[in-house]
Amino acid sequence: MDEIWGSEITIYYPGLYAGATDLAGIYEGRESIIDFKQSNKMKRKEWISDYFVQLAAYAMGHNHIYGTQIQSGTILMCTKDHIFQRFDITGKEFQKYTFDWLRRVDQYYCNIDHVTEI
Repeated sequence: MDEIWGSEITIYYPGLYAGATDLAGIYEGRESIIDFKQSNKMKRKEWISDYFVQLAAYAMGHNHIYGTQIQSGTILMCTKDHIFQRFDITGKEFQKYTFDWLRRVDQYYCNIDHVTEI
């Protein structure tokens, strides 16, 4: 980490969602969201897409509330057998997960609206 902005930061997007990210700051020269994960076994990148969607959601909230321009995220994962893994997303890949998050939020609120109409 080049610069730490905070740990266990409450992140929210007014009227839509809230959560808490493990770490935000400058990581390897980029504004980033970092999340720590524990796992019972090693993971492949394609198995953890939900984690990347979560990073994108946290970044979107942080950008809105704090005026940052976070466009990258990192998952730091350790297994119970002490095997460390690091997964990074940036650029177009990060944007893909941001759009995935926005689709999920839209689906959620469409479903809620549908339930309240019944």
